[in-house]
Order: sequence, then structure tokens, then C-alpha cells
Amino acid sequence: MNKFLPILIALLITLPVCADYRPLSDAPINSTQEFEDIDTTQDESPEFEYPSNDTNPVEPITVKPTKNYAKIYSDLEPANFSYLHNIDPDQYYDMKDATWSPYPLLRLNSALYFKKQTIEPGYYLLTPREHKGKWYLLFKQNGCVSNIIPVYERDITPEFFYDDHLPKPKYTFGQKVHMKTLSAFGKMKSSKRRDPIKCYMEINDLENYFVSVVVYYGNHKYSTIFRTIKL
Repeated sequence: MNKFLPILIALLITLPVCADYRPLSDAPINSTQEFEDIDTTQDESPEFEYPSNDTNPVEPITVKPTKNYAKIYSDLEPANFSYLHNIDPDQYYDMKDATWSPYPLLRLNSALYFKKQTIEPGYYLLTPREHKGKWYLLFKQNGCVSNIIPVYERDITPEFFYDDHLPKPKYTFGQKVHMKTLSAFGKMKSSKRRDPIKCYMEINDLENYFVSVVVYYGNHKYSTIFRTIKL
């Protein structure tokens, strides 16, 4: 009797499962109408229910349209002002607390054109400036403004942009200790110059002989557009 006890327990456990099992009938189906009359509906609700989209329809993904650079270039108006002796008066305030220039440096190997202006090959410091509610990008050589180009778009610099794009400074062991000390006890007054405003620059070739120059300066970025051929 004891040797049949495990078999009995197994049968009692599987009996409810076998009772709910209803296999399909093996009887032949003689016609199409008989097949269509077979009840295939389920008595029980399905195990998983998917939410209906009737109340909250899925919104289609909107694709941001590409910019019409030809129209942007055509609508931009050249600057109608200049600086006395081509000197930027605000440059002193940007540089007085910095060890090096806070402006991004552009090296041109070939000329760029904006309307009737030609920016010759060379090195330029790019500086965003506001004039009467409009923004412009100053091209400077040897401390003098050589070209004033209007900005067609001014936007906020994305968060952590500089952390992702600018190289991290390498400190010696003594400098690391000094920096951690300042972070722990607060910045102490010293003769060390302040860190300059963070900046970055992007240059992209566009279709139809257009070039986009985007300058990231502090909390904002400034977009300008040029042509690579003279019309």
C-alpha cells in the first residue's frame, strides 16, 4: 500500500487540471458552413488584456522639418552700424578676469561670403554682441572688428553641453588637493584669475553651398549662415 501512495497523490494533484482540459473534437468537418458554425468563442477572459486606444489615441511622431537655409540667408539684413576705430568696447570687460581669450578661435582656409561681405582666410575671434535688440557675430583680427554678421537664431545652450564637448583639465596631485580644499571650505580670496566663460564652435557644410557657423558662448548659442561661393 505504501508504494502506491505517491502515485495516488500525483493523480489527486493532476485531476483538477485534467478536468479542465477540453481537447478539440476529432469528428470530420463535412462542409464550409459546418466549419463556420463552430463556436470558437472563449468562455473565460484572456490572461492578458491590452488597453484600448479609443480614449487615449497614440499621437503620431512629429518630425522636425529641415530649415530653409536659402530663405534664412535671403531674409537676413546686413549690419547697418560699425564700431569706432573697429574696437569692441565690451571686450575689456570680458577679458579683464581671464588669463586667455574667452572667445572661440576660427581658422579659415578659404573665404566665406555673406551678401556683399567677404571674410578672407585667416584667424578670427568670434564674439556675439547685441545691438538695438538684434544679435550679431563679430569677426575680430588683432583686436579689431573686421566683419559684423547677423545671427539668425539665438538659443539656450543645452545642460551639460560643455561637460560633454570640452576636454577635462588634467591636474597634478598638488592641484587636485588644492581644488578639493577649495570645494570643501569655499573659495578663498587669492590672486588666481577667474575661469573664462566657456565657449564652443560648430561648423557644418549645408546643401547649395551654404555653411553654418554656430558659436556656443556661456548660456546661449548663436547661429549664423554663409555661402562658400560668391554670387
